[in-house]
Amino acid sequence: MRASPAFTAVAARPTLQRPPPPSAPPKPQKVDWSSDVRQYVQRAFDPAADVPGISTEAKQEMLKRVITKAAESGEINQINWNTYPLPQHLLKQERDQNALHGAQPAVLANTNTSTPTAMDSPPSPRLNTNKRKSPDTDLTEAEQRDMTPPWKKKTGKNGLEHRITGKSKTQEKKQKKAEAMRANAVDFDPAILEKRRQRFEQATADASPYNPARDDTPPAPTGPLSGTCQKLEKNYFRLTAPPPPETVRPLHILQQALDLILKKWKKEHDYSYACDQLKSLRQDLTVQHIKNDFTVKVYEVHARIALEMADLGEYNQCQTQLRALYKLNLGGKPEEFVAYRILYFIYTCNRTDMNDVLADLTPADKQKPGVQHALQVRSALASGNYHKFFRLYDEAPFMGPYLLDMFIQRERFAALAAICKAYKPDVSLQFLAKELAFHGDDVSGSPDPEAGRRQCLDFLCQHGAEHLVDRKDDDVRFLAGKAGPLFETLRAASFRRVDIKGQI
Repeated sequence: MRASPAFTAVAARPTLQRPPPPSAPPKPQKVDWSSDVRQYVQRAFDPAADVPGISTEAKQEMLKRVITKAAESGEINQINWNTYPLPQHLLKQERDQNALHGAQPAVLANTNTSTPTAMDSPPSPRLNTNKRKSPDTDLTEAEQRDMTPPWKKKTGKNGLEHRITGKSKTQEKKQKKAEAMRANAVDFDPAILEKRRQRFEQATADASPYNPARDDTPPAPTGPLSGTCQKLEKNYFRLTAPPPPETVRPLHILQQALDLILKKWKKEHDYSYACDQLKSLRQDLTVQHIKNDFTVKVYEVHARIALEMADLGEYNQCQTQLRALYKLNLGGKPEEFVAYRILYFIYTCNRTDMNDVLADLTPADKQKPGVQHALQVRSALASGNYHKFFRLYDEAPFMGPYLLDMFIQRERFAALAAICKAYKPDVSLQFLAKELAFHGDDVSGSPDPEAGRRQCLDFLCQHGAEHLVDRKDDDVRFLAGKAGPLFETLRAASFRRVDIKGQI
């Protein structure tokens, strides 16, 4: 067996002369476009004729297709270019039609066959190769080749050309998809687009009477309504649409309803019922746009009841509305609720809103006793004067103690952290109870010093300081020198976060 050579044989050149250079391709002839075509191109690129969403590249491509097709069909000098649609307008019409029809091939084929024009191209014969042939029909050789299964055909993907180009499967899929879209593209001939638009307008005009496009529903009323409901009690429901007048109570019924709510509150003290009825009452006032002294009274009553039950979410909603109502000079108790507002922001540590409240105060407001007390509380806490704060705690007017009780514990932690640094090694429990405002009451309601000491001792034991209480010479002493780290940790934890439902 003869072995094949380990080299590739190359034929020797018979001469040393260089081969003649290949002939240069013929230069394309310059086409002389008419002035109408040139003006059409200038109008296409005029910035005033731009259409949003149509890029310059897409406009150039469409312009090239329009002029090339007109030149190849010999109609370039027959078309009135002054009235012919610009390429960006043709692209917009084409995209609108694709969005309307969903670019369905069946609709497009029906449209192209029903309205043929000179610019339509004949259908490609390969689009019909997927149709099933009848078994009684004789097939030609070309048709038999077309019927060959795809797995028996040679795709040529392993050839030298495919390996050199290195196209990936993703690129091939994109190329096939682009070719399919170009094959199914809607014709941009304005005559076809105009006929299609008229046909769809006619279809819209001849709509079925069983699906009327006209909405017989009366429009929703705008502005305040006048209620006609005569019920005194009505549950609260969150509204998603304007309520009918027969479900809303007028003003004189709302006044009677408030008196009933207050009587039941004093008698039964049922907060769930009172809160539900007051929210319903506030809702009826809102939908009727009622803003008067009765509106202020409703919000003040609800705020006081919510404050008594420590429901800061409802209290804060009422407080926010009262601030706007007081600016309308509708009466009420602005002194009381401005003081509550200051104490509320002390509790929430909201410095931004506190600054807004202080900026809104007039010199006359600052002279009112309730507002003065709230400002003194703020000043004592800002300066770290716990002694003055606990004295003000005992003198709080109105319902201020309800708000002060919400942050009295954290201020006691802060005061104990300061006392542990100043009083070493120990301090009397009686002194501590007096400084931290532990005032126990006896049966008659008068202050009881022994009850105050017991409350102070319970407070220390509840927070892990029972081992720091010692009895010496008939006196109970608190080991302040050893309790500093404990109350410093408790103080830091209590000021870390204030979580209030309904905070605005």
